[in-house]
Amino acid sequence: MASLKVIVASLNPVKQAAARQAFEQAFPDMAISITGVDVPSGVRDQPMTDAETLLGARQRAQRAQQEQPHADFWVGLEGGVADAQGLGLQAFGWMCVRTDSREYSARSASFPLPRAAVAAIEGGEELGPVMDGLFKEQNTKHKGGAVGLLTNGLVSREALYIQPLIFALIPFMHEPLF
Repeated sequence: MASLKVIVASLNPVKQAAARQAFEQAFPDMAISITGVDVPSGVRDQPMTDAETLLGARQRAQRAQQEQPHADFWVGLEGGVADAQGLGLQAFGWMCVRTDSREYSARSASFPLPRAAVAAIEGGEELGPVMDGLFKEQNTKHKGGAVGLLTNGLVSREALYIQPLIFALIPFMHEPLF
C-alpha cells in the first residue's frame, strides 16, 4: 500500500485527528502517517477577522514545511472569530493544505458565540479559555472545543474541521482538473 506523510502544524490532538480523518477519507487506498509539529501562526493568539485566521492557517502550513521539509503534505489549521456581517461575533476555522508545488484552503462553518464570550474576546481573551470558564471545563480546545460545548456535543471541534480539510484536498484528489 502506498503511503502519504502528512505534517500537521499543531501538537493539538484534535487538529491531528481531524487531519487523519480527512486524509483517510480523501485517500482511502493510502496509508496515512500524521506527525505534529509546533510552529507559530504569526497572527494573534485569537485571530479576530476572517483574513487574519486564513493567514494564520497558511503561515502554519508554510512553517511546518520549513520545519519538516520531507513530507507529501503540510497542513495548517487556525480557529478564529469575526463579526458575521452585523450578525455578531462568530467562530470558525480555516484549513490550509500544501505540497511542494501547490496550496489550497477552505473554511469551516461558523457558529454564534454567547454574549459573555464575545465580551471577553473583545476584551483580549482567547476563545478556548473563555469557554472553559463559562462551562466550568478545562482545556476544551484540545477536546470538543467551543462548538462541542455550545452544541451539547452534537458537533465537535474535530468534526467541524474534517469537512473543510476534505474541501481543501479536492484539487489533490482531482489533480487533472486543477
